[in-house]
Amino acid sequence: MQVVLYICAVKKKKIEYRSTCPISTALDIFGDKWSLLIVRDMVFNGMNTYGDFLNGGEKIATNVLADRLMLLEAGGIITKQKHPESKAKILYTLTPKGIDLVPALVEIISWSEKYHEVHPHAKQFAKQLRKDKEAVVKQILSSLKKS
Repeated sequence: MQVVLYICAVKKKKIEYRSTCPISTALDIFGDKWSLLIVRDMVFNGMNTYGDFLNGGEKIATNVLADRLMLLEAGGIITKQKHPESKAKILYTLTPKGIDLVPALVEIISWSEKYHEVHPHAKQFAKQLRKDKEAVVKQILSSLKKS
């Protein structure tokens, strides 16, 4: 009888950049339909586990979620660690590089609210941005750096 040993290794994602264009390299990390939504949920909705993202209402497929989390980790946007309350969970957190996406997210929200019908919360947020965008961004960044 022959015994076969299978070794499971966690797949590491490697990003292949298409060019040195700054927009292209950024899009190679977060230029798909899901990645910025994951970052959005981390920034604005306090989500930080696989289950949080899966149940977040966007109906992301499990395989897509797993792939995007690996891509964001490979791109240095998020990091993962053991969850302090559960050995079965992984805690995802934004890195400083990920936190630096907050002003871009704010600009996307502002642009989208200007040209599209958006959720009432987004309308209210955009109204705050028009009053004092710098203060709003500072407040978001401050709260992220505390956690």
